[in-house]
Amino acid sequence: MRFLLDTHAFLWWLIDDPKLPENIRDLLADPANEIYVSAASAWEIATKHRKGKLPTGEVVLPDFRGVVLDNGFDELAITSAHMVTSAMLPGTHNDPFDRILAAQAIIENMALITIDSQIETLGVLTRW
Repeated sequence: MRFLLDTHAFLWWLIDDPKLPENIRDLLADPANEIYVSAASAWEIATKHRKGKLPTGEVVLPDFRGVVLDNGFDELAITSAHMVTSAMLPGTHNDPFDRILAAQAIIENMALITIDSQIETLGVLTRW
């Protein structure tokens, strides 16, 4: 299967945070699954880290792509279709990072790995 990691899930994987459930760890470690990390997560981590809101961001900065690849994941670029779709999604979830991730997962036919149950209001398939 194909999965897109929400930013927090990616960071929790990197720092071995116990908040990441065992079933998700198994899913991420399974070589039969294709795991993607969005360029939107790079933007979110860098933005929040710069503002002092995400000290764990330093584990991926400044070599975001390298960290993604070193963990056996693939980087997902953001396209204009992703951006337009993110703005047109239904639901009340207004976080721009989450809207982009949801749009990418929908367009690319992936489930979004996230703890955020509110993101489902955008019409995206989630796993947790």
